[in-house]
Amino acid sequence: MHVGVDYYPEHWPESRWKTDARLMRRAGFNVVRLAEFGWSKMEPEEGRFDFAWLDRALDVLRRQGIDALLGTPTASMPAWVAHQYPETLVQETSGRRITWGMRKDNCFTSPIYRRLSRGITRAMADHFRHTPNVIGWQTDNEFGCQGNICYCPSCRAGFQAWLRRHYGTLDALNRAWGTHFWGHTISAWEQIPIPDRIGDHNPGALLDWKRFVSWLNVDFQREQTAILRAACPTHVITHNCMGLFKELNYYDLAADLDFVSWDNYPVFGVPQTRYGASLAADVMRGLKKRNFWIMEQSAGPAGWGSFGRNTRPGEIRSVSYQQLAHGADGQIWFRWRSCTAGREQYWHGLLGHDGRPLRRYREAARTAREYHRLAKLLAGTTVKAEVAILYDYESLWALDIQPAYAEAKFGPHRAENLGHAAIKRYYNALFRAGVNADIVSPGDALDGYKVVIAPHLYLLPDALAARLCAFVKRGGVLLTDCRTAVKDATSLCHARTLPGKLAPALGIEIQEYESIEDPSGYAATGTEAFPGTYTAVQVADWILARRATALAGYTPWHMRAYALLTRHAFGKGAGWYCGAVVKEPAFYDQLMAAVLHDARIKPAVHPPEGVEASVREGQGRRLLFLINHTEDAQRVTVPAGKRELLSGKRTTTTLALARHGVAVVRLS
Repeated sequence: MHVGVDYYPEHWPESRWKTDARLMRRAGFNVVRLAEFGWSKMEPEEGRFDFAWLDRALDVLRRQGIDALLGTPTASMPAWVAHQYPETLVQETSGRRITWGMRKDNCFTSPIYRRLSRGITRAMADHFRHTPNVIGWQTDNEFGCQGNICYCPSCRAGFQAWLRRHYGTLDALNRAWGTHFWGHTISAWEQIPIPDRIGDHNPGALLDWKRFVSWLNVDFQREQTAILRAACPTHVITHNCMGLFKELNYYDLAADLDFVSWDNYPVFGVPQTRYGASLAADVMRGLKKRNFWIMEQSAGPAGWGSFGRNTRPGEIRSVSYQQLAHGADGQIWFRWRSCTAGREQYWHGLLGHDGRPLRRYREAARTAREYHRLAKLLAGTTVKAEVAILYDYESLWALDIQPAYAEAKFGPHRAENLGHAAIKRYYNALFRAGVNADIVSPGDALDGYKVVIAPHLYLLPDALAARLCAFVKRGGVLLTDCRTAVKDATSLCHARTLPGKLAPALGIEIQEYESIEDPSGYAATGTEAFPGTYTAVQVADWILARRATALAGYTPWHMRAYALLTRHAFGKGAGWYCGAVVKEPAFYDQLMAAVLHDARIKPAVHPPEGVEASVREGQGRRLLFLINHTEDAQRVTVPAGKRELLSGKRTTTTLALARHGVAVVRLS
């Protein structure tokens, strides 16, 4: 089990390094991440490399049994790059180059920046290929962070060239974008601009611009991974993704990595159930269908201009175990010591500015020691879910471009993407039910899953619709909802009645729909088979249950003929459809219980509110993780006679969890 910290020896006197390394070893840490912002120190002027300081730091760590992952430092250019080559800086829509002095201020199409990036990557790879405690690499740092979107002539030409490769002909592009609208037919590739106004430009052009920007990051990383693999074939390569960050297609970015890492910072605001960190972990595990690492994780108060709350006693451990429960095979805290200089002075580490090993250090050390005791049992285990949730970056992008309904009608100025919000409604209900889920790409095989949930699958190509119908016909249970199957892959609306090609599996017809602009929403009631009273908000499909069974409907006079929730038996399976956003979480709890019952899925335990349950299994072992997200002690009903691995005790019928407490029960 790899566990450790992000370490910046260049921030501290060299006389301190041995003390840091000894404290890390004493805590049970065996890995650090280094150098991802060290370009200016490793290449102080163009073509002159100095790795001696990093060699010494690595040797100090090696003597304490600590391995290292090195970051390619291309997320932060040295001052000499911007001074000698100002064209490497991002250009804003106004034509102004941004001022050097931030991170991620580079243009990805700049030939000079590409050359310099390859140069530092190759020099590092050649120098450290045989360093005994260097085990791998992190590419760049948080691709897409701080939104370094460039609008320079080079990026425009790159966009035009990408479109030419993608479409082949202008006729194909014009059809895909529907440029007959507003008379915007394009007759030469050079006429294509960068669409820079998300609320006004052609939706197809905007979607392709997002695809191009994502591809640029992937292409930039690919140059680095090719260099690293050629020079360091035994080293692993990863990248620190950002969980639910949606501006890049992480499926594409992950393709060139050995495993995915991500940066987990769930400690903001008042303590609450960490649904988002759980979902993000499952998204990360789904990118390559394998376990992941945490490359940065909350260690203390976080902030730039001001700092947030501190981690509560027990919370560093609880946050860590949540990720372990969802498939983390390595965890690194950010950072080792709070920095005394720069923009992140208030992003606190395990050690404060004073460098003393106090409460946060001791709690991380306890966690590391427990991890090492669990390591043999964890080896070869992962989450094996019977429920899959489709997570489609391109649908998320299209919903940013045209959100469509209610609170989102004024474009991107809102708290959350509608697709993310929809996914969370169902995911959170699964979480409360104690059932794991896999997050999968629309292109992934669905074999082996009993339930597929497809929330707000806005872009639905016909081939995917056919696969989903076939899944239901074979015996699967499909749950989908409003704003699904609206558009094709180019962002053109399907010229058919909703739900289009999903109609056979769902047994419904949606001739009309509307935003619910009444802030009180529409009252809704369930049938005897789905009892309860609810409130539909934001959007309402006017569903005609042609072959399906209506399980809930609306009460306003103009909506009484229409269903809100339906179920349709199709082949050996069933298709469920929810035609509105429902205000009450209890609705989604009841819906999820019904869907799981339909699929004959039973949770390992039924956790109380605020307690998370997750199962890792493999190699003949099933390990149940229980995490208390609350500030109160909790009791969980569990199978009796099993071994709780942290205490070594046998379980009775209930297990006690302290506030922010965790337990690991070996079920088999």
